This record gives sequence, C-alpha cells and structure tokens, in this order.
Amino acid sequence: MKQLSLLVILLMFGLSTAHAQYSKVAYVDMEKIMNSVTEYATAQKELEQQAERWRQEIAKEYDQIETMYREYQTREPLLSDEMRKTKQDEIVNKEKAVRSLQKGRFGPEGELFKKRQSLVKPIQEEVYTTIEKLAKDQRYDFIFTAPDGSTVIYADPDKDLTDRVIQRLNN
Repeated sequence: MKQLSLLVILLMFGLSTAHAQYSKVAYVDMEKIMNSVTEYATAQKELEQQAERWRQEIAKEYDQIETMYREYQTREPLLSDEMRKTKQDEIVNKEKAVRSLQKGRFGPEGELFKKRQSLVKPIQEEVYTTIEKLAKDQRYDFIFTAPDGSTVIYADPDKDLTDRVIQRLNN
C-alpha cells in the first residue's frame, strides 16, 4: 500500500512538474475585436469624415494655387520683372502654406493623429486591459495577435528572461 501511495505521489509530482514546463498560449484577432466594439466603429467613422473634410479643404487650396499659376502664365508677358517676381513669390508662399497645412492636419504629429489618439486610444486600452484580465484569470502565459502571431499582446512577467540573459552576457 505504501508503494502505491508513493507511486501516486511521484506520478502527481511528475505531472505537476511537467505541466509547469509548458506555457499556456493563445491568440486574439485584434481587427475582429476592434470591429466588434461599437465605440470604435463610431470613432473610425468620425475620423474618416474629418479627414475627408480636410482633404477637400486642401484640394480647394491647391485649386487656388493652380488658378494663380494659370493667371500668372497668361499675364507674364505683360508684367514687369518686379511684378513677375512678386507673383512667383505669392504662388510659392501659397504652396508652402498649403503643404504646411497638410502636414499639420495629416502629418505624424498632426491633428488627425491626435484626434485618433484621443478617440481610439481609450478603446484600445480597454481591450488590452480585458485581454490582460482574461489572461490572468485563465492563467495564460502568452497571448499573440492572429493570424501571424507576430505581436505579443500579453506576456506573464514570470516568463521574462531579459535579466537572466543580461546577467549571462555580463559574466
């Protein structure tokens, strides 16, 4: 009887040790998740509408530049050198102003980027918090994005080997 109890204990210890060596891994389809959130769809629609309004505004400005250039070409033979230079400068300055407006609206730190951050970031944070809570509740070690699995959405901090790698490199 003692041998059977010892065998059961060893078997249970072996199974728990073997289980501890394997990570529990899952994946999520972030696009599907985000598209299922009503607030995200509303935010995307608002961003698209704003971007379209700004694109139209900038297109009108470029149309004005084109009109200025055509008028200049028509009148160029009649203009003095000084007037020619003044008109050319006006066109160039208008072009610079429109490019600056375009960058201010659509550039990496532009208004559209900031608006996207203010509308979408809270939704993304809620999704990531939900994923993290689910991972902890169900004891997942890693959660990746689907379908390529290239981005880690959640990683159990106990699985981080960074300090060990640094320690070995420095020894």
